[in-house]
Amino acid sequence: MLLCCGESLIDMLPRDTGAGEAAFAAYAGGAVLNTAIAAARLGQKTAMLTGLSRDLFGQILDAHLTENDVDTRLCLRSDRPTTLAFVTLKQGQATYAFYDENTAGRMIAPADLPVSLDGITALFFGGISLAVEPCAETYEALCLREAAHLPIMIDPNIRPSFISDPARYRARLSRMLSVADIIKLSDEDLAWLSADKPEAEAVSDLLAAGAKLVLITKGSDGVTAYFAGGQMTQSVMPAKVVDTVGAGDTFNAGILTGLAEAGYLDKAALAAPLPQDVLKAALDLGVRAAAVTVSRAGANPPRRSEI
Repeated sequence: MLLCCGESLIDMLPRDTGAGEAAFAAYAGGAVLNTAIAAARLGQKTAMLTGLSRDLFGQILDAHLTENDVDTRLCLRSDRPTTLAFVTLKQGQATYAFYDENTAGRMIAPADLPVSLDGITALFFGGISLAVEPCAETYEALCLREAAHLPIMIDPNIRPSFISDPARYRARLSRMLSVADIIKLSDEDLAWLSADKPEAEAVSDLLAAGAKLVLITKGSDGVTAYFAGGQMTQSVMPAKVVDTVGAGDTFNAGILTGLAEAGYLDKAALAAPLPQDVLKAALDLGVRAAAVTVSRAGANPPRRSEI
């Protein structure tokens, strides 16, 4: 079972009322929650570890996870409020304003972590939960604790406006990425993280640090996968873009599901040369699933039957 570790929050998405007034509608969201939902819809057994509120919005998140067959037994529940992210869209591209102080998701501590992860076979980390404390320290502790025996994928999904201490954040990411098996970054993420090094040089550094597969997404220009001794580029699938909310998260779920179905979401299997056909199939699943997500409003990833 895949365990997705990180934020669950409410996306307040822009809508118009019947009277023509601008408004916001509440939807379950967060990069890591979106990845968990997408993976479960694609047929991957999935669980989530997150700080989950008992408030109205937390109940929406809990119900959304349960309705999509995501196991919530490892969720850390409290009476603190739920994180809210107000979304604005310009030409389909999303920008966010986060309200995250003292929330259920942010305030989890290392002492709250489960002692064991029985039944978990792979871990995914990412999102804004790696940028704010104390939850960032908590997810780092879990990542470093489990890295020796469970495969790990990380997508930091970097939001520079959300980072109050860039040096501290970079140091944390460096420690986590050094134990990750799979790293996914947008080209913008890579430039920020590497201080604008050329792509080939920045990716080479990640592989030298221990990553087995590095995925660089480039919007409409597709994705390039780097691995020991080679690289592979996958084009995006044609789609009428409504918005891009959840597209990268859905791609992550497709990669994880594709590798798991082929028997390669495994520490030892990832350490060996990855067969080209296995990687190609996983990339294809990722981009096909993401194409469906961008074709409809909000983070609404497809079920396997829709691809």
